[in-house]
Amino acid sequence: MNVTDTTALPAQGESRPLRADARRNRERIVNAARAVFAEQGRDAQMDDVARRAKVGVGTVYRHFPTKEALFTALVEDKFIRLKAIVDEHADAADPGEAFFASLWRFAELMAEDRTLHDVLRDYPHEVHARRTGLFDEMAALIDRAKAAGALREDFRTEDLPVVMCGAGSAMQMAGCDHERFRRYFSMVLDGLRPAPTAA
Repeated sequence: MNVTDTTALPAQGESRPLRADARRNRERIVNAARAVFAEQGRDAQMDDVARRAKVGVGTVYRHFPTKEALFTALVEDKFIRLKAIVDEHADAADPGEAFFASLWRFAELMAEDRTLHDVLRDYPHEVHARRTGLFDEMAALIDRAKAAGALREDFRTEDLPVVMCGAGSAMQMAGCDHERFRRYFSMVLDGLRPAPTAA
């Protein structure tokens, strides 16, 4: 599924499309920011982004007046990517598999990108989840998994960021050892499945 290209949108505060040269600069800045924030998380600096984009730091600030404005644009992009994952599984024949496969894909994105862990840990994720439609689609996926008996009844949509934050912490403790991380996350997901009924 194609994810919306946010690099083509006007810069923060702009109401009309950018000129071709400004649009190219903004695209370079956003692409550079994705790489820098993925590596460094929210500790990344605008100077780092400018160097990666090969533009002056003033050019970065013309498009994004603050680091928070740039980070916000990247956050929105990440939630669009998460929604695309849910969309891929929305009509799967097995609702339980759709839910757990989506969570595995979320975890893989977190393993690639430190910023996503930061977002789920201490950023107002629900605002972006609702704005992009991720919240409603994930709620529907959860309801279908519960109805199919594949997910414990007391799990709620608002529990999801906590689960994913735990996954991110496990990933950091595992030192980005993906084999260990997959083992930890498998145990977490097993805890979301209903307890087996007595024979």
